[in-house]
Amino acid sequence: MSNIIKTDVLIIGAGLAGLSTALSLPKSLNITVLSKAALEVCSSHYAQGGIAASLDKNDSVSEHVADTLVAGAGLCTPDNTASILGAGQQAVQWLCEQGVPFTQTTLTKENDNASDFAVLKTSDLHLTKEGGHGCRRVAHADDATGRHVMDALTIKAQTAANITILPYHEALELLTSPMIGDSSFSMNDSEIKYCRGALVFDHINERQLTIYSSAVVLASGGLGQLFKRASAPNVCVGDGVMMAWQAGCRLANLEFIQFHPTGLALDDSSFLISEALRGEGGRLYCPQTGTRFMLDVDKRAELAPRDIVARAIANQISSNGLGYVHLDVSHLPAAFIQAHFPQIYQTLLALGIDMTTDPIPVAPTAHYSCGGVVTCANGLTDIAGLYAAGEVAYTGLHGANRLASNSLLECVVVGRNIAANLPCYLKKLERLKNLEALKKTAEALEKMAQPYTTAYYGLHQLAADIWQSPTLKNTQFVILASSKQSSYPTYKVDKALHSDVDIAEITIALKALLTANMGITRSNEKLEQALRQIEQWQESIEYNKTMLSDMSSKAPTTYSELVIFQLARQLALATMIVQSAYQRFESRGGHYREDYPNLAETPLTSIILPLRKTTLSSFSHIIENECCPIPVTDHI
Repeated sequence: MSNIIKTDVLIIGAGLAGLSTALSLPKSLNITVLSKAALEVCSSHYAQGGIAASLDKNDSVSEHVADTLVAGAGLCTPDNTASILGAGQQAVQWLCEQGVPFTQTTLTKENDNASDFAVLKTSDLHLTKEGGHGCRRVAHADDATGRHVMDALTIKAQTAANITILPYHEALELLTSPMIGDSSFSMNDSEIKYCRGALVFDHINERQLTIYSSAVVLASGGLGQLFKRASAPNVCVGDGVMMAWQAGCRLANLEFIQFHPTGLALDDSSFLISEALRGEGGRLYCPQTGTRFMLDVDKRAELAPRDIVARAIANQISSNGLGYVHLDVSHLPAAFIQAHFPQIYQTLLALGIDMTTDPIPVAPTAHYSCGGVVTCANGLTDIAGLYAAGEVAYTGLHGANRLASNSLLECVVVGRNIAANLPCYLKKLERLKNLEALKKTAEALEKMAQPYTTAYYGLHQLAADIWQSPTLKNTQFVILASSKQSSYPTYKVDKALHSDVDIAEITIALKALLTANMGITRSNEKLEQALRQIEQWQESIEYNKTMLSDMSSKAPTTYSELVIFQLARQLALATMIVQSAYQRFESRGGHYREDYPNLAETPLTSIILPLRKTTLSSFSHIIENECCPIPVTDHI
């Protein structure tokens, strides 16, 4: 069986962002979609509340944008936010056309008992309200929107002749090659890189694969499973963020981890109690006193943004010693609850809780990463040919705190934007590869030492035109102080496998550490303690330092090696997350510092520079300063 696969487009991740991209790309392209586990093991599948868009006649995009900017606490990128939310109605209509059975208004149901979901219109949909929204604008499919959406898109993708889905295939490393450049004309060892595939671990056959593609879409999800209590499935450990950083992408705002206020606080459950319950009138109470505490916290009470509600619940838990508060909807009609929240009702009933009469024990749980790989609204990253969408990406939509149900919308809109942009990129890339005549001219002019030439300017313009890296304003750079973060850590496989180090034990302990020290409230002392502990764990699994160029030979080829590789990557990412929080001396959105409780005067986006700055932008800057002609070479 060959260990090499060739495809036109490789999509890493089979969630909503990945499948929206795949289904929107031209059918003439061969598309390969990777799923780290079974197809249903993704955060999109478990999304309950719905997808936010300005669909009501009394709503508007500008009002949706305004609510999002408020929730984002000054760190949303206004242009990207307006662009993504402005495409909301079209995105929801596209989902209707894919067969998603959204809940309809009572009037629609009465008028058409045999409604065909494939021709639903956005005006037919029932809308609910969630925290931070000024009106009802959340389209939903009962209380299991994610499952219904993913079921519909998965069926479409599985029946598409041009789409191949590979479950239990885990991406390890992104492959890049010079787009323009030749070793004889290297400038400070910097080159324009483009993404051409990935190294992949095939869990079914326990082997390493190389998948070559003309473009790659990173849709690998978030990093919630770095925490003890998380709503995300166990595959969400931030590996996509790490792969992009290694390849040469900037990361932004990793410190902003959103905690869902109302995870079910029963044993080790990761089940969420949808914010839509509070949208329909659910109330939060102290179990001991019966006090509805949110009335004293925020004028919006239970419908305040998630960071405010989560901190209020955490404060209650710290004083009551119970580990939970009560969410109560028993004052609502039982028939309404059973009709609108069937999945939550049945799940709780099986656990002995009748939500029509009993309060629900809830506590905050790690839910969503507002930061990630820097991208624009069209999904372009710092590496040509590498797109990113969904929770792995930072478009600037969520800022310091995600507005409820904006994430599913972002997956669809950015995924479809990628699908519109990608064919244009492929044409430009092909045009670049065919410029043999220009290559020869540039080589001849280089020998003649004539840097200011038409050939040079033509190539410069071509380089600038083929890929536009995202731009950011008002940034602050995170300093990765330890040398362990300045290069990618690897391990001595033989020694690590035969040592007394318990990989599973460290993985569990890391979750507990980040939950305690990098959770809803942080402090200088807690963050320093976390950094010291992570460094000790890094040393315990025998780290060596190696540059990115050595990674291909280090990537795991067996399951035993993979387990250590995964932990090494999680520890490196955890350090970057904690360093980002440690160097933000304020409280904003999902980042709350006990020792810096106030907002900084100027909102700044935290940026972690890539492992190696070999991006198109940095290379273009070198060209401008050094004015050297550059040759064109063919790359397959």
